[in-house]
Amino acid sequence: MPKLSPITRSRWLLAAAAVAAVAATAALGQADKWFPSRWGAADQRGAANELTPAKVLEAKNLIKTGTVYQLGHVYESSMPLFGTRHFSLRIPQTFGPMGTNNMMYHDEVISGELGQIGTQFDGLGHIGIGDLFYNGNDRKDFAKAEGLVKLGVENVGAIATRGVLIDVPALKGVAQLEGGYEISVADITGALARQKVEIHAGDVVIFHTGWSSLWNKDNAKFNAGAPGPGLAAAQYLIDHHVVMVGSDTWSMEVIPNPNKDLQFPVHQLLIPRNGTYIFENLVTEDLARDRVYEFAFFFAPLKLKGATGSPGNPLAIR
Repeated sequence: MPKLSPITRSRWLLAAAAVAAVAATAALGQADKWFPSRWGAADQRGAANELTPAKVLEAKNLIKTGTVYQLGHVYESSMPLFGTRHFSLRIPQTFGPMGTNNMMYHDEVISGELGQIGTQFDGLGHIGIGDLFYNGNDRKDFAKAEGLVKLGVENVGAIATRGVLIDVPALKGVAQLEGGYEISVADITGALARQKVEIHAGDVVIFHTGWSSLWNKDNAKFNAGAPGPGLAAAQYLIDHHVVMVGSDTWSMEVIPNPNKDLQFPVHQLLIPRNGTYIFENLVTEDLARDRVYEFAFFFAPLKLKGATGSPGNPLAIR
């Protein structure tokens, strides 16, 4: 391909993104063409199959200062929650005393959709296209009241790999993107060029949008919409074989979608169609402030048998 001027290249990227968006939208309705997965009809791990010892070593080599960034919010009743989801923690009583040494202890009782509140990791059993979920599994066959008998989060395993932060507000020269702003392929490539970072197969890619500055400060605005990647941007990341896409928003994708007839189509494109995981409500401002654009990423979902997702406090280490 001949060298393009910046303006021509920008127009080419936007045109390519538009074509990809149309193709991705059309593909969402073609339930007969997206399974079995490339890892086989029996697979329950999806893009986690991209994780190899080589990816762990790649991540290890990024640790230069030993600085640890915690990417999880505090779980508390005042945090913003989606829809009718809830969270409560109670200390039922103090137990004891026991023995001549007067040993006392506390327990806690937690109520809530544990895998889908706060900083949350979406597993492959969370999102479907109609009745069909990842690898063509029909929810009528595997979704039981006592838990999922397939695609439960216990199948994922530990995630230790290279992480990449995409700081779109810095590219745009703003502190925070607006709700409903669709992150484009041009935004991704522009931010990566500015940051002098590339995306590798098996990476975890995290978007910083500035949206979490509203967390526990203006929960109504936080929940009302969100900036995030659209279908073309998501397809771009899928084509680069990333393991997971995360963000500092509750939705990880643009809300509302530019196509008012679509509801959470990026979730459908990533999870059931391609087995690519999603991480929502991450804390990204510290990474953005320190310009940490690549890092070692570590997260192990709780082995909640049959669960749709997992809470947690993922780590980025530079």
